[in-house]
Amino acid sequence: MIKYLRQDEIDVDKWDQCISHSVNGMIYAFSWYLDIVNNRWEALVEGDYERVMPLTPGKKANINYLFQPPFTQQLGIFSTSHLTSQVVNDFIKAIPSKYKLIEINLNTYNKPDSQTTGFTPWLTHELDLISDYDTITKNYSNNLKRNLKKARQSKLSISEHVRPEELITIFKENKGKELKHLTNYHYDLLRRLINVMVYKNTASVIGAYDETNSLCAGAFFVFSNRKAIFYFSATNDTAKETGAMPLVIDYFIQKHAHSHITLDFEGSNDPGLARFYKSFGATQITYPHLFLNKLNPLFRFGLSVIKKLKN
Repeated sequence: MIKYLRQDEIDVDKWDQCISHSVNGMIYAFSWYLDIVNNRWEALVEGDYERVMPLTPGKKANINYLFQPPFTQQLGIFSTSHLTSQVVNDFIKAIPSKYKLIEINLNTYNKPDSQTTGFTPWLTHELDLISDYDTITKNYSNNLKRNLKKARQSKLSISEHVRPEELITIFKENKGKELKHLTNYHYDLLRRLINVMVYKNTASVIGAYDETNSLCAGAFFVFSNRKAIFYFSATNDTAKETGAMPLVIDYFIQKHAHSHITLDFEGSNDPGLARFYKSFGATQITYPHLFLNKLNPLFRFGLSVIKKLKN
């Protein structure tokens, strides 16, 4: 039986134990992570926490809705045993009816029935690191190999002693300027998440420095449940000219090759990024994006008019 639990009813110890032992556990689903990205999170729980699904609610204009929190690519149903499409459908049906608008991401192990409405497949890319480094690099694209050669000739140096704040600064001064939806709230949230993950010793920061010993690229990797997530990265113009980011990722792959770890590139639906991730030999995998609008037709129309007036 699937039970709906408000936050104060959730046994966080049992919750985290479930995520730790789940066949599809992810760092996004641990209670401490959910506390940071949505401190009002609730849950659907089956049995004695054999299967769980976090619910991340919001409320505007007196409308209860579920949304995907920032820096949380996948959530959905997590289970200590085999997951079927029927289980996925049962959990979706168990979402309380008070949530009139739902836009959330499930995870790669959640396979809804093909006839179930509201689901769209979104993309991520994963690279199994169980093979040795030489075997993995045989699947590198020719373009990636050229970029790595260029990066090595550019006299870049790699370091694991990079302060995460430096990465955030580079990102804000470069790519961040194009992403107008990112506010100080998002950067503060990212800092908090990164600091906690560093404190919990579940993260690795790798950076590339140019000839003047200036940081030009870096990536923040997060480890959980035999996965390493390419969680956050940043580059400046020098990195783009020298191929620094491919060198950072290649360094990570070389260090962790021949281990029971899967590198999750955490995306992407963007064709350019998808092509970049595939150049390392990564496999394209889908996860379900769920959108359900249960608002009455008149209210839906009102919302659409408001959105048009804002644009």
